Amino acid sequence: MKHLLIFLGLFAASCNTTTEPSDNKDTSAPKTATTNPPPTSGIDDHEHGRDTIDLYRNARFQNVRVKKIGDSTYSVSGKAQMFEATYMWIVEDGHEELLKGYGTTDAGAPEFGNFSFTFNVKKRRPNSKLHLVLFESSPKDGSRQHELPVPLD
Repeated sequence: MKHLLIFLGLFAASCNTTTEPSDNKDTSAPKTATTNPPPTSGIDDHEHGRDTIDLYRNARFQNVRVKKIGDSTYSVSGKAQMFEATYMWIVEDGHEELLKGYGTTDAGAPEFGNFSFTFNVKKRRPNSKLHLVLFESSPKDGSRQHELPVPLD
């Protein structure tokens, strides 16, 4: 009986332990904030019926936010840790690249620098899904590294 009570006490104590949250910064799953920060492009998410703002991140991009500000116009902002502060981007529909470009952040690696840009793109196929892909171009061979796909619709 005594051993049973000790076992139950240890079992109950082990059920109440907590673990520290993971600090894994290399995830491409969207993060959702439950607050509405002040609008930066004249559009308040709360006015358009949205209660949350989707933020995307991976090892090289943080707090990436995409807002649709017109019929086919999008505004993108966030932070990036890029070699020589240069990032690349494309918009694709699953079949082909529709638009591409590049930009610079306000700080180079190892710092995370702020970036923002806008673009205008229209679907070529009505049933296609548009995606923005942010990435770093390899200084060695130009290949895409640290891609961050973000759905646009």
